[in-house]
Amino acid sequence: MLPAITMTSPTRAQLTIDLAAIVANYRLIVARTAPAEVSAVVKADGYGLGARPIAQALSAAGCKTFFVAHVEEGMELRTVIPSAAIFVLNGFVPPHKPHFAEHRLSPVLSSAAQISDWRQSGLRTACALHVDTGMARLGLSESDLDAHTPAPALVMSHLASSDDPEHEQNEAQLARFKALANRFPNVPLSLAASGGCFLNPRYAFDLVRPGIALFGGNPGIGPQNPMRPTVILTAPLLQVRSIDRGDSVGYGATYAARGPRRLGIAALGYADGLMRSLSNRGHGVIAGIKCPIVGRVSMDLVTLDVTAAPERAMYAGAPVEFIGPNQTIDDLAREAGTLPYEIYTRLGPRIERRYTGTH
Repeated sequence: MLPAITMTSPTRAQLTIDLAAIVANYRLIVARTAPAEVSAVVKADGYGLGARPIAQALSAAGCKTFFVAHVEEGMELRTVIPSAAIFVLNGFVPPHKPHFAEHRLSPVLSSAAQISDWRQSGLRTACALHVDTGMARLGLSESDLDAHTPAPALVMSHLASSDDPEHEQNEAQLARFKALANRFPNVPLSLAASGGCFLNPRYAFDLVRPGIALFGGNPGIGPQNPMRPTVILTAPLLQVRSIDRGDSVGYGATYAARGPRRLGIAALGYADGLMRSLSNRGHGVIAGIKCPIVGRVSMDLVTLDVTAAPERAMYAGAPVEFIGPNQTIDDLAREAGTLPYEIYTRLGPRIERRYTGTH
């Protein structure tokens, strides 16, 4: 981890996170899924955007339940949201008993072994049960549920295809979830994550668990994203140079100029999370002009063809937008051949984080 700095570094990329936009996305989901409770999934350090400030902002907006993946994430979160319910998705193992007890964390139990360990621990904090309805990932099978199953505070499952409203698996999982939930009368139920929040209201049940939608990612497969964008990622130009016909760029000489070109070298690379798959196919944006990435993305640097950008924008320190008003997180993910989840969670600690929309 780099030491903290008190001012913006002119040679490092900057990620601006709009907490007000995240809260607005939360409120949109509240309105859409009412009367269900809307929780927040803030695992992986809030999808790489900062779990602590995000949880504080959402808690102030009325969010009472949060989900993380690891017990350490829950311990960290408890320091800023002392009264919220915090569920740990990866469940319970005996060595973590003191952490669950001290920090009042709730495991999401997803195997018979975890149920047994939890029962033997003697802990009395709330737990959730995760039943498998077709994802074939974490989750209890029907045979795992017996008379020794602890009384849960929540029964949940996870949709595998909720980003596609027409996928037949959605209805199949809904039917299976209802059948399994019948074993737990009067227990709150949760099936929908981000995509499920935008399906039929039948999927909302008592609690929904949005993650990527809170952070501005498109929760569906349609062209219109109902969520507000929440981040701007920029990197400064370090140098502007000219090349001529036949000159190559970067490792492996994978790009060769077909004529005179002007290049801009920006301080962002795969060590910062700019995926190498964007080599010779992605873009940065300078003064509103899309500038293609040429050559391979390297560890610390990326080279852009800035020939079409205005001369006034070509100077050391000029900002290059990689996520923002001119290129959304969904746009960048599409060019990289991946999902917004991966783009966000790869953004590394060398990128300075700045938060706006706070009070």
